[in-house]
Amino acid sequence: MKKSHSIDMCSGSIANKILLFALPLMASSLLQLLFNAADVVVVGRYAGKEALAAVGSNTSLINLMINLFVGLSVGTNVVVARDLGAGRLDNVSRSVHTAMTLALASGAAMTFFGVTMSRQLLEWMSSPTDVIDLASVYLRIYFLGLPANFVYNFGAAILRAQGDTQRPLYFLTFAGIVNVALNLVFVISLHLDVAGVALATIISQYISAALVLWCMAREQGPLHLDLRQLGPNWQVVRRIVQVGLPAGFQGVVFSLSNVVIQSSLNSFDDAVLVAGSSAGSNIESFVYVTMNAFYQAAITFVGQNYGAGKCDRVDKVARQCVGFAVLFGLVAGNLAYLFGAQLAGIYAPGEPDVVRQALIRMSFICCPYFICGIMDTLVGVLRGLGSSMIPMITSIIGACGLRLVWVAAVFPLYRTPACLYISYPITWTVTGLCHFLFLMLVVRKRAFAKLQHAGPAYLSMEGQHPEAASK
Repeated sequence: MKKSHSIDMCSGSIANKILLFALPLMASSLLQLLFNAADVVVVGRYAGKEALAAVGSNTSLINLMINLFVGLSVGTNVVVARDLGAGRLDNVSRSVHTAMTLALASGAAMTFFGVTMSRQLLEWMSSPTDVIDLASVYLRIYFLGLPANFVYNFGAAILRAQGDTQRPLYFLTFAGIVNVALNLVFVISLHLDVAGVALATIISQYISAALVLWCMAREQGPLHLDLRQLGPNWQVVRRIVQVGLPAGFQGVVFSLSNVVIQSSLNSFDDAVLVAGSSAGSNIESFVYVTMNAFYQAAITFVGQNYGAGKCDRVDKVARQCVGFAVLFGLVAGNLAYLFGAQLAGIYAPGEPDVVRQALIRMSFICCPYFICGIMDTLVGVLRGLGSSMIPMITSIIGACGLRLVWVAAVFPLYRTPACLYISYPITWTVTGLCHFLFLMLVVRKRAFAKLQHAGPAYLSMEGQHPEAASK
């Protein structure tokens, strides 16, 4: 591995290395959101509020469709990080080629499904009648970019496993600039509206995917990608799926609960409400990614240190990642709400009713968003330890199930958007507490006991002996 692109996570100071890892990742995510926001801003300014609602109303559905496979990239990160920490470089190479094969195959399958089912999916979501045609166009084109989306996410997860969050930042920056330029050409000059935004998005996704492939092909160490060696290693697939499938399924269920809430918002049949919620959701995303960087850091740092058998550093990583998530979540969330009117006005200039709806949503979600950061970072610690089933089950029951119950039982009694929005901080609190209790009382003790009994060597049996793998 090139030392300039890696971080020694298993020795030395922890806090500064977490920041060295997380800040470029945070910048990457913020840039990605800025470029995505450019789509929404261009549509809102030059194509009208119906086009804005059409693009925004697809967000929950897109997340629902791709989260299962993005979860597999989380499994890839854990597997590669633990093997790097334990020095099992041959395993790393097998994991790299298997993961990229999964990315290509799953991207192609989802493209076929999405293009075929786009209109029907939107009808099931009760998409407003005045935006469903535009939303269908956007969604079909977006799905054509999923192979590139998956290749980039899996490749970036592999690079993150060695601490390399800088090169993905460079790739996203370049691709994002292309995205903005194409938005201006397609929407303003060629008047392609939502189709132009979608085309600009998928072209930029293919550029970022190509750059990741080029980067990995030039690697000299275990992360080197040789396209001639692509193909699945089923032992590696089992290890990736063991962590990634529950992570992906959890993301799917979370997205499903969000789709239910989006459908409940759509039931008001109010394009202003949907547009305002879309603008607020986009602003909230900027707050979320500042905390999500520490979820990613927790996965990678815990995975490497657990793979190296360093339990004391696992505890320190967990505490510091949670602390950073709270700090960044509090600052970013409150600043976003404080300047909410100005920020929402960027998405819908001259639309005070849309801005007002955005502020209603943000008042319930932005300020307590740090609770979501705690919840997610604890999940990162659990997954770094190899436990993915417990956070999945806890999230399904504590967050998703409770949210669905709220929509079914409470929302009909108080049928307002605010009633839907307040379900988020309530479910974050319940689920975060459950994750903490499971981490301290079950997962941590069990994982450390196994490690102390058998040493780091027991981890090397993963992929050969199912009974040795952490469940």
